[in-house]
Amino acid sequence: MPTPSPARMHDFEVVSNEPIAQGIFALTIRAPKLASVLRPGQFVNIAVPGNAMSLLRIPLSFAYADAAAGTVDIWYAVVGEGTERLSRMKPGETSDLLGPGGKGWTIPEDCERALLVAGGIGVPPVLCLARELAERGIPFDVCMGAATAAALVGEDEFRAAGANEVRVCTDDGSAGYHGFCTDPATELLRENGYGYVATCGPEPMMAKVASASADAGVPCEASLERMMSCGFGACSTCAVETVNGMKGACMCGPVFDAKEVVW
Repeated sequence: MPTPSPARMHDFEVVSNEPIAQGIFALTIRAPKLASVLRPGQFVNIAVPGNAMSLLRIPLSFAYADAAAGTVDIWYAVVGEGTERLSRMKPGETSDLLGPGGKGWTIPEDCERALLVAGGIGVPPVLCLARELAERGIPFDVCMGAATAAALVGEDEFRAAGANEVRVCTDDGSAGYHGFCTDPATELLRENGYGYVATCGPEPMMAKVASASADAGVPCEASLERMMSCGFGACSTCAVETVNGMKGACMCGPVFDAKEVVW
């Protein structure tokens, strides 16, 4: 387990908190010091007020950190009591968080083209990476999916970030390709010379992307979702099984080399 954790306590103020798709909200917080140190693929652990019985923070990835404005954009799905309370936070309200947490994306130095594969609320850390690739002048394509068109987020933002191609997929066929985004991703891997693949989303999706990347001989990283209760390696609730034993997602991840994960 790497030490020490990069995470520190930061106070924040809510700038905005609005729904952007079915069951998905975009939260913008003001936390200047945090915004200056966050790196693509890292996470924050938020204390959500409103329930004294709830002791655990909520680990969330981020979509954009603006160091100049001192703000961080966090997209999240309302999936339980904690995120439901988070969705009720109003501009001007305050709390604190722990961050930056964990290990982010590692773009290979010799990468000349990348493929990004995101499913559902796995879009934010991949979108953050897309902006980093654009800043480095590395071309990239995107395959993104959701259960239905109403739950899709990020298509416009990926295009604005400079994606060469964005393939949209929905499970029900209500937008784009009718099916899983692993299908067009596998097709693109066969056709194009990528030097790097990054994926975040449902674990079965990431397992298929990892397998297709391995078959194509392309390095792949995956951002894994776990309940990172403490966020700094003390509680062991976020264990990921790897070929080198169990590793904590909050310190050794959440981004892992896909070939090391036991899927």
